[in-house]
Amino acid sequence: MDRHGIGMTSQRTRERLIQRLMEQGITDYSVLETIRSTPRHLFVDEALAHRAYEDTALPIGWNQTISQPYIVARMTELAIAEGKPEKVLEIGSGSGYQTAVLSPLVGEIYAIERIKGLFDRSRQRVRNLRLRNVQLRHADGLGGWADKGPFDVILCAAAPEHVPDILMQQLTPNGRLIMPLGGRQQELVVVTHSSEGPEVLSIEPVKFVPMLAGTER
Repeated sequence: MDRHGIGMTSQRTRERLIQRLMEQGITDYSVLETIRSTPRHLFVDEALAHRAYEDTALPIGWNQTISQPYIVARMTELAIAEGKPEKVLEIGSGSGYQTAVLSPLVGEIYAIERIKGLFDRSRQRVRNLRLRNVQLRHADGLGGWADKGPFDVILCAAAPEHVPDILMQQLTPNGRLIMPLGGRQQELVVVTHSSEGPEVLSIEPVKFVPMLAGTER
């Protein structure tokens, strides 16, 4: 497994990506450093490895994509904005790239993927990269992972039309749910679990796949 890459996956292409993220407003040094050191070319098919450090989403099979690096960086920055979260639930872990970026910056990650093929691949990548603070589960993310909660942060990579109550119930007091929200028009939001009820902060327009119930083989 080549963590460093050659040619279009070289350090030079990674530095161009970091520069682009900074130009788009990513300022947290620890997030930029983690994006720089995470081998994104290992999370896409070999035929697309030469595009791994472009700031774009790429197909990973099963009608899913690996998220644009800017979105991964933005959601990671939001996740650690209040300090290091000790327990994070990630819903829709997909290729495992967001999981790998989060891993050095948080305590424990509990990641759920509903598509078995993606789950199997991401589990192998997590093992290969020795991400020892990650637990993966093939399950319906809409139910969360109650017996591992409560969580300081819940991160979702799929968009429901309404904030799921069951996920809010699995947050710590003042815990935060970071997710895309909406149908045709989506916003990235941070929903804080406050004593007065959910407080929703809109961040920016985004486009994610819809959040679906159930699992797929």
